[in-house]
Amino acid sequence: MSLIRPEAQAALWRWRELFAAVALAAVGLWLAALGGFVLLPLGAVVVALAAGFGLLAWRRLRFAQTGDAPGVVELDEGQISYFGPDLGGAVALRELVELRLIKVGGRRLWRLRQQDGQALLIPVDAMGAERLFDAFAGLPGMDTGVLVAAVDPVAGAKAQHGLAIAADSRVIWRHPARAALT
Repeated sequence: MSLIRPEAQAALWRWRELFAAVALAAVGLWLAALGGFVLLPLGAVVVALAAGFGLLAWRRLRFAQTGDAPGVVELDEGQISYFGPDLGGAVALRELVELRLIKVGGRRLWRLRQQDGQALLIPVDAMGAERLFDAFAGLPGMDTGVLVAAVDPVAGAKAQHGLAIAADSRVIWRHPARAALT
C-alpha cells in the first residue's frame, strides 16, 4: 500500500531527472560553501554539471508527451521502430536524412525519411516516444532547443527555428552532408 496517490507518483516520477539535478546542485553549493582551495572549485564544477544535467532534464521533460496515441515506439541499437495499428516500420538512425513534424487529421506525427526515400510516421504522443529525444539529439547538427520547441504546442506554433514548409509541416532537421544529395 502506497501513501502517495498513483497520479501524484506518476507526476513525481516524470520530474525525477530535474529533481536529481537540483539535488546535485545543492551538493555542489554545499561543497563550495565549505570553502578552501579544493572544495570551492570542486563545488563549482559540481554546480556546473548539475546545471547542464538540469537543462537536459528540462528539455526531456518538455519533449515527453502524454502517450495517448496508439502504438509503441522502440529504440534498439540505432534503429527506431514503431508498431501501431495502422502505421509501422523501422528506420536506421545512420540512414536518416530528414526529420519533419507534420500534422495529419489533427494528430502530430514525426516523419523520418531515410536516404533511399522510405519514410516512417510516428505519432508524437505514442507510448515510448519520449525515447526519441536522445536518438534525435545524437543526429549530426541537431539543435535540441529547436527539437523541443517544435513539440511544444504553444512554443512550436510561435517558433520559427526550423525551415517552414507549410502550416501543417515543418522540417526540424536535415542531414548536413546528405541533404544536398537528395
